[in-house]
Amino acid sequence: MAGETVITVVGNLTADPELRYTQSGLPVANFTIASTPRSFDRQANEWKDGDALFLRASVWREYAEHVAGSLAKGMRVIASGRLRQRSYQDREGQNRTAIELEVDEIGPSLRYATAAVTRAAGGAARETPPPAEDAWATPGAWDEGPF
Repeated sequence: MAGETVITVVGNLTADPELRYTQSGLPVANFTIASTPRSFDRQANEWKDGDALFLRASVWREYAEHVAGSLAKGMRVIASGRLRQRSYQDREGQNRTAIELEVDEIGPSLRYATAAVTRAAGGAARETPPPAEDAWATPGAWDEGPF
């Protein structure tokens, strides 16, 4: 959608993704990604860590179950998604605002690790051919004369 803030974050999971189900049975996984910038200090001849960003993230439906079954605390991940702002009142009645990442894509970073990928059964993981009644799906159907 236009106007959404899309970002990519590289960092480590601070805990195992927490898989829960809504009252209607919809799975959701919540987790936090810690991203710490590093820069090289030439005077000290060493790497220095900056202030860490702790970003709450969520993923829904079958995707949530895949994330919860594949990722664990400490794993370095690459996550891309949309920032969402949410306002709420805390227990003391104070108005608060939270910024969260609604994940579109996430996976392990292979910079310092390896991974074995297994295709999930069912759902959106399967590719289906286009319906036969679609003229664009039938080879040659579109070139039957001038436009």
